[in-house]
Amino acid sequence: MKVYLDNAATTFPKPDTVVSSIMTYMTQVGSNPGRGASSSSLAGNRVVFQCREALANFFNFSNIENVIFASNITQSLNTLIKGVVEKGWHVITSSMDHNASLRPLSSLKEKGIIELTILDCSKEGFIDVDNFKKSIKSNTKLVVLSHASNIIGTIQPLEEIGRICKEKGIYLIIDSAQTAGVLNLDFQKLNCNALAFTGHKSLLGPQGIGGFIIDDKLNEITKPFIEGGTGSVSSNVIQPDFLPDKFESGTMNTPGIAGLLAGINFINEKGLKYIREYEEDLCKKFINNVLNIDTVEVYGIRDVSSRTSTISINSSKIDNAELGFILDNEFGIITRTGLHCAPLAHKTIGTYPSGTIRFSFGLFNDEKDVDYTLSCINKVIKRF
Repeated sequence: MKVYLDNAATTFPKPDTVVSSIMTYMTQVGSNPGRGASSSSLAGNRVVFQCREALANFFNFSNIENVIFASNITQSLNTLIKGVVEKGWHVITSSMDHNASLRPLSSLKEKGIIELTILDCSKEGFIDVDNFKKSIKSNTKLVVLSHASNIIGTIQPLEEIGRICKEKGIYLIIDSAQTAGVLNLDFQKLNCNALAFTGHKSLLGPQGIGGFIIDDKLNEITKPFIEGGTGSVSSNVIQPDFLPDKFESGTMNTPGIAGLLAGINFINEKGLKYIREYEEDLCKKFINNVLNIDTVEVYGIRDVSSRTSTISINSSKIDNAELGFILDNEFGIITRTGLHCAPLAHKTIGTYPSGTIRFSFGLFNDEKDVDYTLSCINKVIKRF
């Protein structure tokens, strides 16, 4: 039996429509969009436009041209962060954030370009809003935050933080890697200036496609991170300043965009509410029962309405790396162990440097997967 429980890293399996859309593009279209006026190139243009439109609707954003494609969310965050900061800015992030934002921000700090405050979160992974308010300085210009933890699933109060940022004229960039496709992310209600997304997690697309939505205010001061061929204004050696071309140099991953479009359509057909409730039920069942296994500690909040279905545990009887290996090698249960590219988050919850074993449930798991996994964890721990 194979049970895939690493959906926080990338969702698997993908819907059949995602696979078929990628194959259809590669076998029946093929050309690069925006590169010529051939029928196949125009067919590529339509796929890209339809996906931009689907993403704009999905995140409640009106300007389709402000939907930018990139290879992944890490590239998106680097483009946004490095393209907007100026020397002397004070930037705020949190200890629960991923290295996708912590590393570029820390690099800018080390180079003396920015001041950086990394807010300490609670052991449950939450940002204290009052603490956030107190950390704001006269030169605070940017806040970069993950919507939810990739280790313990904690969902941050970003609507409230977004209101504060808007009132004080501070730019807000949101990393939606763990929530897009599970929670209803409304660009307007979040009061953000940019929302970075990745296609291969809960948006159910393939690896190698991501992007961001940027509002006009942030776009005005953000410089392109990469410059090159866009298929537009080819007579000029200067990068176009209009969207989306400003941020989209080079050949697009159009098969990936076709797959992402199919993933979003699949989610819309299922309904976000259904997906959220389904994953909450699996999460609740797993947490409630794994707590009954001797020596196991579950990290983060128990209330499934305040977290995603990403759950980290440890047992005092066995190292998480060994437990993960045995579950995979003997029982076919695929998890992820270690630090999950978020070392400060592990320091926050008290699991650094060994990390945790992470179980992340998705739409294609079921209660039998939960029962089987719980039984196998119990069997392994009893050996010790």
